[in-house]
Amino acid sequence: MFANQVHDYLKTFFTETNCEIISDEGHQLTVQLTIDIDKKIMNRPFYWKYIETTNSPANPARLTFITNRSNIENPFLGEVIHFGSRRLNQIFKATKELGAFVQMYEQVSTQQGKSFVLTPYFCVNYKVSYYCDRTKERLHSLGINLLTGVIEDNFHESIKDFNLVNTKPEHAFCLQHIIKPSRALERLDEMIQSIVQQDDHTWAEEAKRRWEREQEILDYFYVDVEEKPESYEIEKSALEERFSPRINVEIINGGLFYLS
Repeated sequence: MFANQVHDYLKTFFTETNCEIISDEGHQLTVQLTIDIDKKIMNRPFYWKYIETTNSPANPARLTFITNRSNIENPFLGEVIHFGSRRLNQIFKATKELGAFVQMYEQVSTQQGKSFVLTPYFCVNYKVSYYCDRTKERLHSLGINLLTGVIEDNFHESIKDFNLVNTKPEHAFCLQHIIKPSRALERLDEMIQSIVQQDDHTWAEEAKRRWEREQEILDYFYVDVEEKPESYEIEKSALEERFSPRINVEIINGGLFYLS
């Protein structure tokens, strides 16, 4: 997930959750949180408990996020946020809690009273996490046309500038899907598994080599010990947990989109 994608995601999230965007410079975003969003992403339950108990005036946080450090002279003027950062993961979690599934319609500008046709698409946003002694995460937004079955990567990026509304426009005619959403989800799950399988997995081989080197060092210290003590087994298990390559695929959210 690139810096501009993180920036667009944050802007969409805060706009949709009614947080006021104070300034947007493309690489830096300042927002005034609502009480609801402050509670979800700021991790200060004792503050809110005090406010609610004493009936004191609430003061939700105002945050400045830096999404591209290369354009900032003083990085201490805000919170640097990037894919994999704790704050962005909190926002992903809040997104899931607020609505894991949406149904949206494209509002098309036409002559007054003229109808227009909308085609159904099913979208799922996946987070793929690669774990070993290092961590790497990627976001994949996949969308499938429910009439043709054609799958599109970077789906969120392709529709981010569309005028989307959550109620069906007055003169819109929505085509009935041929592919059921349940089958569409299966197809997208198969696609993300294929993407993961075709990915470059040299990171896993490198992790295994680092694991072997660490294991050799551990064995060296116990080379003359005939019966290995419990401490050896604990350290050996810790190395396995630290270096063992593993991949986790998680659905962040999804939706049904009717597009022109």
